[in-house]
Amino acid sequence: QVTLVESGGGSVEAGGSLRLTCAVSGYTGSNCMGWFRQAPGKGREGVASISSGGSAGYRNSVKGRFTISVDNAKKTLSLEMNSLKPEDTAMYYCAASRLPWCEYRLGQPDPQYFSVWGQGTQVTVSS
Repeated sequence: QVTLVESGGGSVEAGGSLRLTCAVSGYTGSNCMGWFRQAPGKGREGVASISSGGSAGYRNSVKGRFTISVDNAKKTLSLEMNSLKPEDTAMYYCAASRLPWCEYRLGQPDPQYFSVWGQGTQVTVSS
């Protein structure tokens, strides 16, 4: 059984940085992995994803500020977040796709292809 556990969330001031980590266990495949977020009262949105071949994609609002990466040896997925803005405040979730490549819809990772989800870690950015 695949399990994803996020960590690294917290509270920072605007302009600050955080690094989210997702520990992956029970997973022997190599599929697309992604980060999603959901703010109170809003729908879930795709943030970034990375394919098994290492090709990454980002939603426009985080391009140049966020970096997604995978450490296969440590079995972790990370999201480096810099120049954080109050609008980045949300619960952040990591997820594993059932496909080796990443699918996008409306310029963001498409959640319908992701079959395993973590419990989330909260990110709060104050102005």
